[in-house]
Amino acid sequence: MEAGNQTATSKFILLGLSEDVDLQPLLFGLFLYMYLVCVTGNLLIILAVSSDSHLHTPMYFFLSNLSFTDICFTSTTVPKMLVNIQTQSKDIIYEGCLTQIYFFNLFAGLDDLLLTVMAYDRFVAICHPLRYTVIMNPRLCRILLLLSWLICLTYSFLQSLMVLRVSFCKETEIPHFFCELAQILKLACSDTLANNILQYFVTSLLGIIPLTGILFSYSRIISSTMGISSLRGKYKVFSTCGSHLSVVSLFYGAGLVVYLTSGTNQLSRKGSVASVMYTVVTPMLNPFIYSLRNRDIKEALKRFFSRA
Repeated sequence: MEAGNQTATSKFILLGLSEDVDLQPLLFGLFLYMYLVCVTGNLLIILAVSSDSHLHTPMYFFLSNLSFTDICFTSTTVPKMLVNIQTQSKDIIYEGCLTQIYFFNLFAGLDDLLLTVMAYDRFVAICHPLRYTVIMNPRLCRILLLLSWLICLTYSFLQSLMVLRVSFCKETEIPHFFCELAQILKLACSDTLANNILQYFVTSLLGIIPLTGILFSYSRIISSTMGISSLRGKYKVFSTCGSHLSVVSLFYGAGLVVYLTSGTNQLSRKGSVASVMYTVVTPMLNPFIYSLRNRDIKEALKRFFSRA
């Protein structure tokens, strides 16, 4: 690429989900509704866990942190999208784009690692019930949470630093509703080999290792369940793990669709639609999935609102 086609980029243009003007009010209302439902639902989970001493257990400790992460994850992308629709502007400044990349990677990674830790928690609870409180002690829970944060903070910081070394062409249109790293790198005029290697390496690492951990935990859980003769006992195991398994399926299923549709420019627009499932719908559904069959959460919320 010639030097004349390069520029010190001050902003990017987010093309969004659709350029149809008539669709913008509908998109604004739909995403505002989903965002409010997501924030409210996850805040209620955090409120229930923090206000009820019966829920001060490892499972609910990680669940409340997952809810906090989901709020932050959705807040990284949706508010800016709503502002752009409302102001009829598609611009995002360079610094704002970098910030969005940093926090998107941070909270996406945290979601992934927390789901893995929660799978390990269920594995210990079902396969080693007599040693559960000894193994999943408060100190270990804090260490696992801190380790998850440190890994994701480091990864996100490295990715943001690597973007700073990239120069961009004059064409800065992003076929997405937020600044996704893969789409940003496609606009670069300078060499992005190091960026791509880091991205693929860490994405594979944060995808394969946690998924392997989840699959291992559930393989051991299924193996233990097969030894239970009572149907009631098997149902109890299923009800304990069913919510988490549903969230894992949604998370990885949506992530896979986004990955498969992020290749060419034509597929990128389809990928931006698929990203809605990954970045908005899944965090919105998580509180419903975890509370729908969870009597403890319902009772905790009833007690809280009755006191209020």
